[in-house]
Amino acid sequence: MPQPSWPRVAVYGAGAVGCYFGAKLAEAGAPVTLIGRAAHVEAIRRDGLLFDSPGATRRVRIAADTGPEAVRDADLVLFCVKTRDTADGARALAPLLRADAVLVSLQNGVDNVPKLRDAGIDALAAVVYVATSMPAPGHLLHAGRGDLVIGEYGVRPEFARARQVADWFERADVPVRLEADLRCELWTKLVMNCAFNAISALGRSRYGAMLDDAEVRALMREAIGECVAVAQADGVAIAGVDALYDAAMRLGAAMREANSSTAQDLARGRPTEIDSLNGYVAQRGQALGVATPVNRALTTLVRLLERAAPA
Repeated sequence: MPQPSWPRVAVYGAGAVGCYFGAKLAEAGAPVTLIGRAAHVEAIRRDGLLFDSPGATRRVRIAADTGPEAVRDADLVLFCVKTRDTADGARALAPLLRADAVLVSLQNGVDNVPKLRDAGIDALAAVVYVATSMPAPGHLLHAGRGDLVIGEYGVRPEFARARQVADWFERADVPVRLEADLRCELWTKLVMNCAFNAISALGRSRYGAMLDDAEVRALMREAIGECVAVAQADGVAIAGVDALYDAAMRLGAAMREANSSTAQDLARGRPTEIDSLNGYVAQRGQALGVATPVNRALTTLVRLLERAAPA
């Protein structure tokens, strides 16, 4: 039987998440181009991407570029920029995308797809569960998991393109779960990020140490409770506080050695995504009349550290 063909893939925003999923597709045989920062691109072109995963460290030969021209020929675009760059990135890519190309948002936050649609890009949504970082140019460090939930943002009668994207990832040994409408899943992931990211950054702590401290667990539960109240007020049929707290504990146990992307950004002197995480919950809470003192305090403290961090 002939093997099914691979799509041409462009990864726009090839940081840790983009490099992980781009490398998985490339190792399976897909033609992939990573589009990222100059230092990473130079290292990957010279030496390949160092894929540093427990028990399976290797170098992956993969195309890399600093400009978006590879998007013109892509069948599949993985959109992996930070949430603060979503609108600008969408405007840059909109005139380059082929009409039949599929763009998938592999980002934190719950409102990236609407921003992409505002720019004329009918994107698919995805929820990403992977612990990765880039400790040096061209060096991808994988600490745990590596699975996706993919679906439309809003209910649609046809589901074919989400199934096709899921099939490509599954052929690359990336576990995928499909959902007809991903809005609830996006909020669920937002709750996990609000429970872990800011506290990990402020406490300079990995997830396992957070779970080992009863006071930290109590703080995480309060943050989760506020998220649930805001989501429900916003009309999202999210699970209850107990179920999401238990899910957060399981996630932390599975990723004990991970630290958050917020902590990584602060360590590198980069702006964080806090306004799309705890800050988004606080903003929506204010608009909906729901009190969010814990999420507001976490946001304020992370912003304080942002201003103090060396560039």
